[in-house]
Amino acid sequence: MEPKYLIFGATGSIGSNLAKELCNAKQNIHLVARNEEEVKSLSEKLGCTYSVADVLKDNFIEKVKSEISEIKGIAYCVGSIDLKPLKVVKEEDFEKCMKLNLYSAVKAIKAYQDSLKKNKGSIILFSSVAAQRGFPNHSIIASAKAAVKGLAISLAAEFAPNIRVNCIAPSLTNSKISQPLLKNNIMAEGIAKAHPMKRIGEGKDIAAMAKFLLTEESSWITGQVIGVDGGRSSI
Repeated sequence: MEPKYLIFGATGSIGSNLAKELCNAKQNIHLVARNEEEVKSLSEKLGCTYSVADVLKDNFIEKVKSEISEIKGIAYCVGSIDLKPLKVVKEEDFEKCMKLNLYSAVKAIKAYQDSLKKNKGSIILFSSVAAQRGFPNHSIIASAKAAVKGLAISLAAEFAPNIRVNCIAPSLTNSKISQPLLKNNIMAEGIAKAHPMKRIGEGKDIAAMAKFLLTEESSWITGQVIGVDGGRSSI
């Protein structure tokens, strides 16, 4: 059986758009998400396989690996937006965010490292513009996403030349998890204007880069952290 691209967080804005991009490019994919109804519906539309698993559960990777063993790429499209002033932040806030964004990504990579090496595979992780630029109330998510950035660069060195590892650092995109911020039109307009491109990002904006980095189109690119952020990180 031909190895597949494995997409974690497949029902989110970025993950679902990446799944569509890969299917349109005639690539084999396997979806992973925690909501069975949503991931089943997406898999039926795209004609691909899927697993139901919650990356916050300790045994999530054993479940996924029992259903798919051979892969040629991982896109860990899992994320969170946990914004709080430091004075109310608790240690468990950091622990949950790190587990979601970093520790479970490490588990997934370790579980499939041999398969990725055999298939000359690739890995895409997701950091954030907040790991580069300072924003108020972002101490939790910025810390976790800065750790993801460091992980990607370190693993790119460790896994070369057999596995490529790259990282995308988006700014805020229109998604389910960003709706609490974007449902207020005035706030949404203010956030859009903070970007040189004067709009909020869409899942397809990030998915296009993820598809490029995940596939052989980018076979000489590894160890990169690429901002897909409407110019917010540098302009």
